[in-house]
Amino acid sequence: MDRQNVVTALENALTDVLERPVTGLTGDVKLFDDLHLDSTTMLEMLMGLEDSIGLVVDPEDLDADDFVSVDTFTDFVLRTQLEQVSA
Repeated sequence: MDRQNVVTALENALTDVLERPVTGLTGDVKLFDDLHLDSTTMLEMLMGLEDSIGLVVDPEDLDADDFVSVDTFTDFVLRTQLEQVSA
């Protein structure tokens, strides 16, 4: 999976969670500040990504730094998927 596919999946998950269209995300968009996510919507978004792209996340592996922006979250998803393939 490449960066654009992750961003598209993120847009789709956020659209479902926030119940409004989320499109055109760029890497510098802040998930909490710009999109007004909170811990509950973040968990709902992660569950949506589990369903759509098969993302499996161990809650102990979650780090707040991974959820700062679209770029940091995309890096987290790609890194997590790579670790899952390597395991």
